[in-house]
Amino acid sequence: MSRRAKAAAPAPPLDWPVAALVALLAAGAFLPALANGFVSWDDDRNFLANPHWRGLGPAELGWMLTTPHLGLWVPLTWATLGLDHLLWGLNPAGYHATSLALHAAAAGVVYLLALHLLATALGAGAREPAVRLGAAVAALAFAVHPLRVESVAWVTERRDVLSGLLYAATLLLYLRALDATGNRRRRLRRATLGAAALALAAKPMAVSLPAVMLILDAYPLGRLARGRAAWPLVREKLALVLLSAAGSAIAFWAMAASGRLSGPSQLGALDRAAISLHALAFYLEKTLLPVGLAPLYELPFRLAPLAPRYLASAAVVAALTALAVLLRRRVPALAAAGIAYVVILLPVVGVAHQGPQLAADRYTYLACLPWALLAGGGLARAWRRLGAPHAARPGALALAAGAGAVLLTLGALTWRQTGTWRDSETLWTRALAASPSAIAHAKLGVLRDDAGRPEAAVAHFRAALALHPDLAYAHNNWGIALARQGKWEEAIAQYRAALGLAPDSVETHLNLAVALERAGRPAEAAEHARAARRLRGAR
Repeated sequence: MSRRAKAAAPAPPLDWPVAALVALLAAGAFLPALANGFVSWDDDRNFLANPHWRGLGPAELGWMLTTPHLGLWVPLTWATLGLDHLLWGLNPAGYHATSLALHAAAAGVVYLLALHLLATALGAGAREPAVRLGAAVAALAFAVHPLRVESVAWVTERRDVLSGLLYAATLLLYLRALDATGNRRRRLRRATLGAAALALAAKPMAVSLPAVMLILDAYPLGRLARGRAAWPLVREKLALVLLSAAGSAIAFWAMAASGRLSGPSQLGALDRAAISLHALAFYLEKTLLPVGLAPLYELPFRLAPLAPRYLASAAVVAALTALAVLLRRRVPALAAAGIAYVVILLPVVGVAHQGPQLAADRYTYLACLPWALLAGGGLARAWRRLGAPHAARPGALALAAGAGAVLLTLGALTWRQTGTWRDSETLWTRALAASPSAIAHAKLGVLRDDAGRPEAAVAHFRAALALHPDLAYAHNNWGIALARQGKWEEAIAQYRAALGLAPDSVETHLNLAVALERAGRPAEAAEHARAARRLRGAR
């Protein structure tokens, strides 16, 4: 069957029973998340110390629509969290249950999406066992992979699972619209645009939707065959392109307004290229071998873009790119998956860098979906060959058993990794073991100080500053530990060091004001108290 014929074929039926089963299996791998709490990694700043999101009244909705909190404008995500607060108060189990339900729903929709794409790519019926098996494996490979844990088990990353569900639904609606006619097609196109808008309101990662649709047009839909003009396909997506452009502008504004965007003085062009290539190779490595996962892979204090690990990443990316180009006619699915992977990751690699991370597991939530679809498609194609009437059926059964074993292994790793997010102590202890970082040391220092172990706290603060001398958070909390011991002059020195690095910190100004007052320097104390009030008023 030609690509053109496949694209014009009727839409495959929606296989809801298997989609529901996939969703249940996906949820099962993350059940330990229901026992997790809030953790001291943005959950505290997002939910515990921030009263503005708690509900769905006019004040809360106004805040959600107008505030780029911590560098992100995600009003729809905040709305789901506000609803959670109405239902659960501040009981973390309810929030985790909602995130888990959203991820399970995303897995089901990914199955329906994979069913459509694999049936088209293989020129087969959606009810064919090979296609259903391949689609189920693709959906589960996406859903139960340990790289998904950060997005599902961390309440702050509600935006990932919500936008992921809407992203997959948008692509499914797009495919259904292509196979429809008349009024139904127009309704589905409007629904596609609406779903894309909601996905962007959940998280700006969805800006890649029009580009991914064009990739699907090329393969497997065959709408961008050789000799055809691409403009008509771009024109039909013009509203989506404009929507994504607006989403990109809003995302850039949110990052800039919060001061979290890394400027040219912090990261040069070579630095950004090194980070980007490292991320592309790193996520592939962790997809194939998902061990040693950490809540934070910290950006080094001094980045050496020509260091061996960055050069090795560049070599891996170059080799895989060359392979995809060489096999583009024989294995077009490889090139399509690779391009989609890069396109989806572009907003979160070094090009527009923000935050302290070199890479982050959560960034793979959408980006690794193309690889899951590629794996499911490969399995479906192999199953058809091995399961044909004159083939050796034991080979097909062995293939299915192997796929099942891989999925069970992934599920077991996910179950264990989900426990990493149980509480702050577990999170940062495991983070330090998996990928030592200044922030992990500083967070453990705070926990040790809160537990009445100042010597252990100071050891962690020293270790944090040895890794990152510019970490104001460590200086400020070291000062708090000293103040609790009545060592006011030493605390003042740490607070001053923190303000030298982060002069707009309201908390540090207030801490310094208290320490100066206790040290018998009321005039200086009043000066910092006024600075804190001024900064708070400016916000």
